[in-house]
Amino acid sequence: MKSGPEKYSLIAKTLQGLENVLADEVALIGAEEIQVLRRAVKFCGGKEMMYKANIHLRTAIKVLLPVYSFVAKNEDDLYREVGQVDWSLYMDTSDTLAVDGVVSSPYFKHSLYVALKTKDAIVDQFRKNRGIRPSVDPDNPSLKINIHISEDKCTISLDSSGEPLYKRGYRKNRNIAPLNEVLAAGMIMLSGWNGNSNFVDPMCGSGTLPIEAALIAYNIPPGIYRKEFGFEKWKDFDQELFRDLLDEVNEKAVTSNLITGTDISGEYIKFAVSNAKNAMLSNKIIFNRQRMEDFVPPEGGGTVIINPPYGERMHRNNLGQLYSMIGERLKHNYAGYDVWILSSNADAMKNIGLHPTKRISLINGDLECKFMKFSIYQGTKKTYKSVNDKMVSSQDNRKIGENIVKDNEPGL
Repeated sequence: MKSGPEKYSLIAKTLQGLENVLADEVALIGAEEIQVLRRAVKFCGGKEMMYKANIHLRTAIKVLLPVYSFVAKNEDDLYREVGQVDWSLYMDTSDTLAVDGVVSSPYFKHSLYVALKTKDAIVDQFRKNRGIRPSVDPDNPSLKINIHISEDKCTISLDSSGEPLYKRGYRKNRNIAPLNEVLAAGMIMLSGWNGNSNFVDPMCGSGTLPIEAALIAYNIPPGIYRKEFGFEKWKDFDQELFRDLLDEVNEKAVTSNLITGTDISGEYIKFAVSNAKNAMLSNKIIFNRQRMEDFVPPEGGGTVIINPPYGERMHRNNLGQLYSMIGERLKHNYAGYDVWILSSNADAMKNIGLHPTKRISLINGDLECKFMKFSIYQGTKKTYKSVNDKMVSSQDNRKIGENIVKDNEPGL
């Protein structure tokens, strides 16, 4: 039978579009042999690295420890190969297990069926060898197992995270369509903001973006709020090592830059304040109930990130008016800021009326989105337009585009 790995080869899963951000994070915590994969990053390190990855990585959804890889083209192959692992190395009959599957293969059509066959092979091994089998607990297992199949290549991994890492533990209250914490952290890191200037979210909902910004600015690992990681239930869990790693966590010095979140909904602002309190960040974030139309950001410039409605629950005309208002406010109030907007609605984004300087493809839930940067320049629109006019040939001067507005309007 196959035994456990002699050294740790780890895989951190992430969201599409955040792979390189995660790779940078993995490098910062000292991992070796880093390899960017699709929606994942592979790297090497010891048990300490696995613990650190769970505590510190902001853009990881889970950290997997592969224990066995094989080739299978049917359920009999799968069942037989899963049974080659000595599962007594990882759990006892008194423990519980859960199996989840990810399948992209012409040989296996259903991930739930693959997970079921994997579970059968494990419990049957215990029944054969000990006359008793461990139980299944899908909600809070002692050991969470992942089976990944691509074509005929299969990998069995232990899920060291347990609950997905985007479940930080601080968000007890949420709005209707809350932003995934991993996605929020990734968006902030993609923007380049790291606490060295003001941060503003004028449509903050239950506060996920400002809270994740504060965690980054003050160097607070997102994993410190978790009640438990999956590896804490493993047979070889090193309590002393884990405690030492938590004791090493240090905040940065207090910054003079402001982290601000506003929202039109008083209920959402209450949620945001409560969530910030849960994260012990009450004195590090300013939350106010205010319409974006009325809000004036702090002086000095900085970064703005907005996750506006995409239109699932809003009439098309109202959505266009909303995005038009956002663009108008940006032009008039946000000189000196870099503004990033996430949206899946390309038609609505046209109403912003500004030319994006960068576009990044991201996934929010099951929606394909664009994360777009708009640099709001100091000075008058006339100055900005004259610069752009030099880049347009005379034959095209009849129509520069909807992103250039009247000369007498305030500048970008």
